[in-house]
Amino acid sequence: MKKIILASGSERRKALLKKAGVDFDVVVSEYEEDMNLRLPPRELAMFLSKGKAEAVAEKYADAIIVSADTFVVCDDYLLGKPHTPERAKETLRMLSGRSHSVITGFTVMEKGGLSISHVQETKVWIKELTDTMIDDYIATGEPLDKGGSYAAQGLGAALVERIEGDIENVVGLPTKQVLETLKEFGF
Repeated sequence: MKKIILASGSERRKALLKKAGVDFDVVVSEYEEDMNLRLPPRELAMFLSKGKAEAVAEKYADAIIVSADTFVVCDDYLLGKPHTPERAKETLRMLSGRSHSVITGFTVMEKGGLSISHVQETKVWIKELTDTMIDDYIATGEPLDKGGSYAAQGLGAALVERIEGDIENVVGLPTKQVLETLKEFGF
């Protein structure tokens, strides 16, 4: 059985894959993401995940590489990590009382062999948020490094009204779909 490598440093992805019973190593991809490519969000997610996988596969000829790219889309805007409280506040105000999509593209591949990419989309509805709710949440520091400025698996769960689709996708990796894809590689 070939070694499986997760081409991501995401703690959430590591935890999801481990919970699914997959034995894997982590090698963070050095692929430089270009979020300015003029591709529809679903295609962009798959394109970026494939680039990450290819960058790691170049160094590991006898391994199965798993990579992913997740982002939040609202009104055709990609909402990345805010990094500052001001940006987080803007994003949370935008999402307040509305739905948006969380899109994850993932790739499973072998160097010079089979390469499969898929995309998963999950709809999330955020409650109507007051400025106090937003400020209190931002004060925790949690939203600053989260796409869309919230963590559905953390304190940000209190902001979520409902989720339609795979919650693991919102966290960062649609594990069931990844496991199905790994079967095609003999896993």
